[in-house]
Order: sequence, then C-alpha cells, then structure tokens
Amino acid sequence: MTSIKEYYRRRQDLMSQIGDGIAVIPSAPVSTRNGDVHYRYRPDSDFFYLTGFEEPHSVVVLAPGRVGGEFLIFCRERNATQEMWDGKRAGLEGVVRDFGADDAFPIEDLEDILPSLLENRAKVYCNLGRYPEFDKEMLDWLNDVRTRKRSGITVPGELADLGYLLHELRLFKRAPEIKAMRQAASVSAAAHCRAMTQCRPGMYEYQIEAELEYEFRKGGAQYPAYPSIVAGGINACVLHYIENRARLRKGDLLLIDAGAELNYYCADITRTFPVSGKFSGRQRALYDIVLEAQCAAIDKVRSGANFNEPHEAAVKSIATGLKDLKILKGSLDSIIERGTYRKFFVHRTSHWLGMDVHDVGEYRLSDHWRLLEPGMVLTVEPGIYVPASKGFPTAWQGIGIRIEDDVLVTRKGPEVLTHGVPKAPDQIEALMASSH
Repeated sequence: MTSIKEYYRRRQDLMSQIGDGIAVIPSAPVSTRNGDVHYRYRPDSDFFYLTGFEEPHSVVVLAPGRVGGEFLIFCRERNATQEMWDGKRAGLEGVVRDFGADDAFPIEDLEDILPSLLENRAKVYCNLGRYPEFDKEMLDWLNDVRTRKRSGITVPGELADLGYLLHELRLFKRAPEIKAMRQAASVSAAAHCRAMTQCRPGMYEYQIEAELEYEFRKGGAQYPAYPSIVAGGINACVLHYIENRARLRKGDLLLIDAGAELNYYCADITRTFPVSGKFSGRQRALYDIVLEAQCAAIDKVRSGANFNEPHEAAVKSIATGLKDLKILKGSLDSIIERGTYRKFFVHRTSHWLGMDVHDVGEYRLSDHWRLLEPGMVLTVEPGIYVPASKGFPTAWQGIGIRIEDDVLVTRKGPEVLTHGVPKAPDQIEALMASSH
C-alpha cells in the first residue's frame, strides 16, 4: 500500500507548480446502476492519487502557503446509523489522523467555506468538464467571490485545467506505483493462464470471463480494469467486443483482452490462442506475424525513443508479413506510404497505462511525438483482423489476432511487466495440452 509520505510528496510536487493558485478536486460522484442500486464506488483517479482517500461525497482543496493549512478535505461526518448500513467512515478526525489532512470540514459546509478560500488567489485549478454539475457550482462560488470585490479582495482571474500539471506527474510512475503495477500484471497473467488451461470447445465466452474474474479476485484485485473482452472466432474482429455470450467452436481462435485493477493500478493484457489447443496453418502464419511485430515494437520502448517508434516498428513488421503472404501487394514502401496495411491493422500500437487503463499524459509535445523516459508505462498491442466481409481474402476470413503486454521504460531498456503469461505459440500449445 502507498504510504502517507508518498501522497504528501505528490501534493507537494503539485503545489510547487500551482504557486499562488488553488486546486479544487472533487472525487467521483456515486453512480446509479438502476432503480435504487448503485455501482460499486471507485474514487476519481486524480483525487485518489493525491489523497489515498476512497470515500464518496468528498472534495480536496490544495491552497499553497495558506497559514491555517494547505491540504484541506471536505467529507462526510461520522454517523452511526448510516455506518451500520454502508460501512465505516473516516470522519473529520479520521482524515486528519489517517490521511494527513491539515484540516477537515463537513461536505455540507463546502459552499459556505470554499468562496473564502478562493479569495486572493490568481488561478483556480480544477478538472474542467469532467463533472459538469461541479463545474456549475464552481462558477457560482467564483461569482460569490466577485460580489465581495469592493471589500478589497482579489478574484481569481482564470479557471485552469488541473490535468495540464497533475497528469504530467501521473505519467511518471514512482517505485510504489511500479510495485502496484507489477502486482496487477502478475494477477492478470495468472488469470490469462487459467483461461488457457480451462478453455474447451463448447464452452461459452462468459464462462471463460468467469474464470478470469475468479483469478482476479483470488489475487486480491478489487475490480477488472475494464470490461473483459472474450471473443471467439469472428468476434475477435470486433475490437471492443464485450457481449461475451457466444459458444466457442472447435477450430476457432479465442482473443482475450482483460486485466485486473489492484490497489487502483491497472494491467492490460491480450492473448490469442486456439480453442482446441492447436493453431491451424493459417492461424499460425498470421499469429507469427503479429508476434514478430510485437517483439519489434517492444524493442523500441527505450529511453530517448519517441512514442511513435514502437508503432512504426509494428507497422513495418506487419506490412512485411502480409506482403510475404501475398495478402497485400506492392512494394513495402508503397504499402506503408499508402496505408493499405490499415485494412488489417486498424488501431495504434500503444497507449499509456496506470491508474486508468487509457492513462493520462500527453503523447505529443509542441507537435512532436514525446520522448520516452524512465518511469513511463505503455502497452504494446499490434493486431491483425480479417472480418468475414466483402473485400477481405476469403481464405483468411474470421481470424482476429492481438497480442498485448505492458512495458515499463527503464534506463536499461524495456521491462515487460506482463511476462508471466506465454505468447510463443509452442508455449501456448504446451500449456493448453498440459490441462487436457
């Protein structure tokens, strides 16, 4: 678990950039699933990153230089009756004692107290557009401050996007975060291995999903990092397929894109394997192309390389492979320049990974791809998809393959966090054979 000192360091890093401004960050609202049933609560990632506090109906205020304390939390008070129904609350004393807040106030007092905190601040930093209702309240509080302008106070002259500063901090993972991501990767890898050993023709996709989520919870994960994709056969050509209700057929491939979220950090793994335990010739031919592309891309995840270099390596490798199989025609340069490979490789190779599965952080700086630096974590996930549609080669239709790993940029080169699940076809076949 992350220490209170680490959260303090994060807040100090942010406040050093805020200067004479103030940051106001609400946690996520409670979300209704249906009727009077709510989704299981998960705090806003930015809020949790700075506080470690998990309760709803909470707002954090960071006020650099404030004499009465810089780190303030507005939260629910203790309430024995409500706690009997919904669980223990930290309360005002608890957030000071256990989370390092300099001061705490009831959440009901936010509208009375916050305007005075905004006085004489140059900027207000907040997550604009994320929670529209809170944005409206923020404008009301600023208007409240403006009404007192004649008394000699100054009014914040700008609403600034907090993400511009905070998300740059979140992009670089420190030791506690890397430890959490290794744990999430290990649990997720075990789940993918379980899926391979349990898979049989005639099972349903949702049964494999159940095996994955059993292993997630068994390993201590609080949630799946995202809805699991368990796509048999032609369903693998639907990139975000989550219906997971079709029957698995002998001779088909099964694409699984699934990862666990453990202590608020995500893993994101994709593996593709034969339902029957043995790749066919055509399946193996396309699989080998994707695997070679992924290895070439991972090799480019190095400090000093730009973010696009892994994608360029994957594109070149896939274009070469499809040309060799005569699925694509023309010179390699023309295939890449004209983008004809995009008919089969339709997405980019990487995205940032962290507290969110598509994590925060800019991909380009000043119109240039940003350079990779130690502490960044990104996915590497090339794929080939051949839908059963007009215009696609008939002999290859119905095959969808993606291979995805999570890779940490280090000073020594790429570290594959998700190495615990096999991806070489012979290793996959051997693992599946061991369970039959």
